[in-house]
Amino acid sequence: MPERLVRYLLTAFLVMAGATGAAAQDQRLSLRVTSLSPTAIPNSLAEGHATSAPIGYTRFCAEHAHECAPSGALAAAMRLDSRRRAELERANASVNTSVEPATDLEHFGETERWTYPDDGKGDCEDYVLEKRRLLLNLGWPASVLLITVVRDQNGDGHAVLTVVTDHGDLVLDNQEEKILPWSETGYRYVKRQSQANPARWVSLGDTGVPPVVGGGR
Repeated sequence: MPERLVRYLLTAFLVMAGATGAAAQDQRLSLRVTSLSPTAIPNSLAEGHATSAPIGYTRFCAEHAHECAPSGALAAAMRLDSRRRAELERANASVNTSVEPATDLEHFGETERWTYPDDGKGDCEDYVLEKRRLLLNLGWPASVLLITVVRDQNGDGHAVLTVVTDHGDLVLDNQEEKILPWSETGYRYVKRQSQANPARWVSLGDTGVPPVVGGGR
């Protein structure tokens, strides 16, 4: 079915049903992401059911509400040409080299706090937030820049940035110099932001949610 017709039918349905506000927007976004999803793209993570956001992210959104709203064109995947690949490489390398690793306990005296590393220090989720901010400022849509919670090789909670591209889902990680396909990181994937709405999260298969996302660096 053509995308224009899909949008028209969905809008008509929502109007007749009286759906308004954020719930209606979520339905429109969800259908458009689904209708545009490139099913033939290899090496993509399979999203599951809706789940809770990490507590640190919830607190971050309370302080930075505009950062947790949909922005940019809604895209199912970014076409990874040479320019976009270079932007990913620069964002990953610049943040990894400019931010000094520090746990939240060392940095703030708290077990978990998500924030931008504006003072030059941070742990895994702070690296992720900064990389996402850089790429958003370069015009990347929020729907392809997804904060993701994983368990690392030691079973500890860790955060990475998953970038949804037409070459599969790629991972930007403060513990790895290279940008890798998600399947080559050795991580177990727990949950990530929904493509339809960055304030909502979806399961990625591993049901053992870590109590703390960034206990390390």
